[in-house]
Amino acid sequence: MTTITDVPAKSIERAHSWKTHKTTDVLFKALTASCAALILIIMAGIFFTLIQQSWPTIEKFGVGFLFSKTWNPVKQQFGALSSISGTLISTFLGMAIAVPLSLVIALFLVELAHPTIGTIAGQAIELLAAVPSIIYGMWGLFVFAPFMAKYVQPWLGKHFGFLPFFKGPAMGIGLLTSGIILALMILPFISSVMRDVFRMVPHVMKEAGYGMGATTWEVTRDVTVRYGVQGMIGACFLGLGRAIGETMAVTFVIGNSSKMSISLFAPGNSIASRLANEFAEASDPMYLSALMELGLVLFTMTFALQIVTQWWLKRVKKSMGGDLL
Repeated sequence: MTTITDVPAKSIERAHSWKTHKTTDVLFKALTASCAALILIIMAGIFFTLIQQSWPTIEKFGVGFLFSKTWNPVKQQFGALSSISGTLISTFLGMAIAVPLSLVIALFLVELAHPTIGTIAGQAIELLAAVPSIIYGMWGLFVFAPFMAKYVQPWLGKHFGFLPFFKGPAMGIGLLTSGIILALMILPFISSVMRDVFRMVPHVMKEAGYGMGATTWEVTRDVTVRYGVQGMIGACFLGLGRAIGETMAVTFVIGNSSKMSISLFAPGNSIASRLANEFAEASDPMYLSALMELGLVLFTMTFALQIVTQWWLKRVKKSMGGDLL
């Protein structure tokens, strides 16, 4: 039986417990907010450091740095156009190859493959994502590039040589080879995300489609793919973000030439490969500043890519009625 004197004691105990929980909540909120703010501070610090270090070339060349293809450290003439174009071309080639293959692989694993085969193949794909990029680069240089020079590039030149993209000597290394290596690197990431997206499609929606007499192709096209459009786009941009900043694999096989060419057989360079190759030898302040500005350009490109990704995902979700993942 509860006495009158017990009530105040219990009330005090509950009040003390409430204060303890409130203090814990405040501390937890402050901790999580600090971690989130730390990320923003680090990004801002990197951005302003790049601006500070690249300011000499920004003052000297201005916007012309982005549109000049001259890169001559001896004469202190620097331009980023060849590196930017090499980055965009190799990334575009990698995405053009990886996205369709990733979509087909993900649909096969989810819709068509036997569960055992799907599990084994899925684990194999995830293991590919764990392979270091330098291994891809070494394999590309010593195995894949000679294969390209001996078989693929001569065949393309023979049958499609009338196009300017497939003219020139078959050297093995170059923009085409780097694009294919990039595709192999980002394919596990894109296909794994797409597979997980397709697995989240409610079975009741698929069963309803089959119940209405739809074929496997129709259910896959109108239910699975449509339901996962937003996740598919997110997977593509995830692969794009990895491809655009890839360094070691591209450095091995792109050829590292400052000359610009419309031919995919020609060697080129990317922003990341130029930074990897030349940063150690950049003793001149202006040379170092030019490389830092290249880093600033790459940082800005990846940051802008993230903004475009979020905007595009919101637009797709709105146009599809908000029923996407």
